Amino acid sequence: MTELTEARRAELLAYCRIDELGPGEDVLLAALYSSAVGYMSQAGVSEPAAGTDRRCQYDLCVNYLVLDGYDRREVTITGTIVAANPVFRQLLNQLKFTEPVSDSDTSGE
Repeated sequence: MTELTEARRAELLAYCRIDELGPGEDVLLAALYSSAVGYMSQAGVSEPAAGTDRRCQYDLCVNYLVLDGYDRREVTITGTIVAANPVFRQLLNQLKFTEPVSDSDTSGE
């Protein structure tokens, strides 16, 4: 699993529009990141190589999951109607459908 580096942490803070984390929220951010990376893996999307377009899409999905987890920490949601973000779902589906096939998957054994 990818470690939450300082550079990646800074990207997440910028994406989530967080200027400063409160007490204990640094641990929360790391847990949300770990959870998002785990979600992607369990969804069948492996972490792409750095510097690729695919990695940018992957990072956007992880960012979305972290922001969603950060914003919706309450047990219940009240107020306006909440709907799934179709752009996130489209990105995730694209990554799943274009997941590289390993040699062991094509061996026919």
